[in-house]
Amino acid sequence: MMKICYLDYEAVLHDGNVLRNRIKGMTIKTPGRSFFEWMPILDDLLAPYPDLKIVLSTTWVRELGFSEAKHELSASLRDRVIGSTFLHPKIVKAEFDTMSRGMQIWADVERRKPTHWFALDDDAFGWPVWCKEHLIQTSDQLGLSDPAVQEQVRQKLAEIYRSDSAV
Repeated sequence: MMKICYLDYEAVLHDGNVLRNRIKGMTIKTPGRSFFEWMPILDDLLAPYPDLKIVLSTTWVRELGFSEAKHELSASLRDRVIGSTFLHPKIVKAEFDTMSRGMQIWADVERRKPTHWFALDDDAFGWPVWCKEHLIQTSDQLGLSDPAVQEQVRQKLAEIYRSDSAV
């Protein structure tokens, strides 16, 4: 009975206006914003569900590597991480890079076969029709700080755990 949250970082855990520079690294261009400022919100939302796992679906895995990307999370979130959409022996990097985020996640769902799953992501482009109900879309400027998104997460988690108790 595996339950998974597919997690993007940008425009979910912090502002989406991130610039990557080979020399300076990554910076948020929006004044007053900081990396992972909305992470405590996700910690709080997931706290009642200790068996929910996280799969990283963020470009940070490609940029920094899996261990470094995972290390950016709080200890409680880090403990939930079981992998990344990018890390699998059957993945052909060139093919993966041409896939939409939704297809990348769907491919991982097909491999892992979770009983329930949802994705937190700002990128809704190219999501397969059969997966859209699993996407909780965030905005670049608000991410998880948006009360409406927080409510969607609460509802999705309640739905997942209600259907499990009915079995």
